[in-house]
Amino acid sequence: MTFSETQEQGTAGDAPARLTHRQITTVMSGLALSMFLGALDQTVVASALRTIADDLHGLTAQAWVTTAYLITGTLATPLYGKLSDIHGRRPVYLVAIGLFTVGSLLCGAAGSIYELAAFRAVQGLGGGGLISLAMTIVADITTPRERGRYQGYFMAVFGGASIVGPLVGGAFADRASIFGLDGWRWIFLINVPLAAVAAVALVRVLRFPHRRVRHRLDYLGALTLAVGLVPLLTVAEQGRAWGWGSPQAVLAYVVGAVGLTAFVVVERRMGEAALLPQRLFRIRTFRIGVGLNFVFGIGMFGAMTTLPLYLQLIRGMSPMGAGVATLPTVAANLVVTLLVGRLVARTGRFKLPLMAGFASLAAALLVFATLRVDSPLWYAMVGMALMGAGLGAAMQNLTALSQSEIPRTEMGSATATINFFRSNGGTVGTAAFLSLLFATAAGQITDRLATAGHEPGFRKLLSQPDNAHALVGVLRPGGGVNLEDSAFLHTLDPAAALPFLEGYVASMRLVFLAGAVVTLAAFLLALWRVPNSTLSDE
Repeated sequence: MTFSETQEQGTAGDAPARLTHRQITTVMSGLALSMFLGALDQTVVASALRTIADDLHGLTAQAWVTTAYLITGTLATPLYGKLSDIHGRRPVYLVAIGLFTVGSLLCGAAGSIYELAAFRAVQGLGGGGLISLAMTIVADITTPRERGRYQGYFMAVFGGASIVGPLVGGAFADRASIFGLDGWRWIFLINVPLAAVAAVALVRVLRFPHRRVRHRLDYLGALTLAVGLVPLLTVAEQGRAWGWGSPQAVLAYVVGAVGLTAFVVVERRMGEAALLPQRLFRIRTFRIGVGLNFVFGIGMFGAMTTLPLYLQLIRGMSPMGAGVATLPTVAANLVVTLLVGRLVARTGRFKLPLMAGFASLAAALLVFATLRVDSPLWYAMVGMALMGAGLGAAMQNLTALSQSEIPRTEMGSATATINFFRSNGGTVGTAAFLSLLFATAAGQITDRLATAGHEPGFRKLLSQPDNAHALVGVLRPGGGVNLEDSAFLHTLDPAAALPFLEGYVASMRLVFLAGAVVTLAAFLLALWRVPNSTLSDE
């Protein structure tokens, strides 16, 4: 029986006919490339973000580059689920790749950190569909028990992107110019040929017939959700500059609350056509799964955005060096993902590995929360290995939990909703944790400079011509510091740089500790609420 015949046979009933392992891997070969495109972009940008922010003179505003992408990707994800249920997975997937490509071209032409953030928002409109639609298609063609095994392959793709991304990002960021353009701009421009190859691959392998599901698109729900989320995420990023009780912050709180209230009202009125279908939340495993995805996303993205800053700011590594240093995360993630995927496929039991994943990530964050300026690199690598193992054990099982009782006709909307909550958690984690980092770093550094300033040797050190020149524009007349650009740390005498490094590390420890608390909360929630059930093999 051919692949197309198998799929045709499946369109007559509620579920497609069982595909062979070879047929499933044929489809996944096409999906893997598009997922690699989305995952590579995230790892490439993360590894070079400090260089980009320094070049565009916006170090403290760098969270916008990540947050803007996550906001639009988060808002677009539920729409991709609905659209793919209506029009089919392939055409909607190709639209996502097209938007991602246009955004990448615009990012390569950005002239300021805020332009880059705006163009990253365009890129996020496409990126919101790349991973979500791939996971939906896997759910279309596999049983709940099998999904862990095949989604484990996707985690391997993420692992590969985690290896290649920092190396590619570092290679581009370390070059001042390539073919007349800033080296970091090629981080975005390289997406264009990769996207073209991914689009061709999807056209070739996604040929099975689509079983149309009638949906009305909930545009009003998308609008009210944007009105609710954007102000709250904005104040999470800008609260330290505005003041958390300032008129701007209060206005953002009010607008966000009104928007979210309106969204709830709209969703109830839309009923079956709701952007986030209310009926899905009546399914216990789905409800628990999306809640855990949100909380897990906060801790995961908080760690993933702060750790590269430690390696580059404190350890003085280049973007490429920092990428190589994170290999323990990648290796542990890859090994644990594949092992856990096979274990769940054989036994159908997912609660224990899920909880082990939460515990491992929390332990990693606690390790990071004890880092010092002079901590040996192997100590940080222990935390990286724990983080990789935690992500590998938890992520695939969170998806399996959330999808375990969802009807196949609702799989597009359900998977999009799962990714919506995970991405939204990531958006909150990125904005809040980086805001916390830079909100406290200036005070921590100022305090340490004031203490060191009582020592004649330190004052003499700062007065040396090279150090004085490096600190021009950094030390403010009132005793504060300007942290918009960290490039001065490269030229400052190590002894003179120590108060800056110690201040940054103190703030990073606070961020990692907050992430550990959030992840431990997820562990306790999973212990209490996740059923110890067995996944179906049908």
